[in-house]
Amino acid sequence: MAEEDFDVESLAAYLHVEASQVQRLVERGKLPARKVSGSWRFSQAEVHHWLESRIGLSSDDELLQMEGVLERLPGRSEPSPPISIAKMLPIEGIAIPLHARTRGSVITSMAELAANTGWLWDAGKMAEAVRTREDMLPTALEDGVALLHPRRPLAGILAQPFVAFGRTARGIPFGAPRGKLTDLFFLICSIADRGHLRVLARLSRLIGDPTLLDDLRHAADAAAAHDAIAKREAQLS
Repeated sequence: MAEEDFDVESLAAYLHVEASQVQRLVERGKLPARKVSGSWRFSQAEVHHWLESRIGLSSDDELLQMEGVLERLPGRSEPSPPISIAKMLPIEGIAIPLHARTRGSVITSMAELAANTGWLWDAGKMAEAVRTREDMLPTALEDGVALLHPRRPLAGILAQPFVAFGRTARGIPFGAPRGKLTDLFFLICSIADRGHLRVLARLSRLIGDPTLLDDLRHAADAAAAHDAIAKREAQLS
């Protein structure tokens, strides 16, 4: 078995479900898998993207359950401490406004903004990876938010995981469903797949609140935007 592949039992342990549940998902075509010598094998990258797609379609209750699953590491009885978007989002990683008017300039500007923290060492490589991911499938949502990220974590150019946020002066075309415009941009900078999924699930819960999005659109500066996110996050279950 390849180093990054799961078998049925190891994937079940990773997802904290029964092996029989994994088997049913495979048999119903709900989980990406391939047969190797008569046994199911699961690419870690494909499992990551399957989980990512599930997060994008989940309700708040489902996202809360997903957070619980991702907090429990295989082989450990105690869950990992909850993550905090507010703590991962430094003031210097917030731009209000973000001076960008096109899809390409947004990606470049968000990568440069992230580099301002000192935790991203290669803004060009991050921008290229995000652009490639957006070309595959846009991360823009109908509510005017985009959750930018590379296809896989770029641990080699990051000092630590963190998030950057920018708000453009007006909405721009960014690939959202039904041609909706996008003006709120988060860049997720992760060093591991599981950490990325945890951030994505938490951010998805936050932006599901229209009041927070309204507060972000009316925030006078970076400090006000950060305060709005921190207050909303404190209210999450």
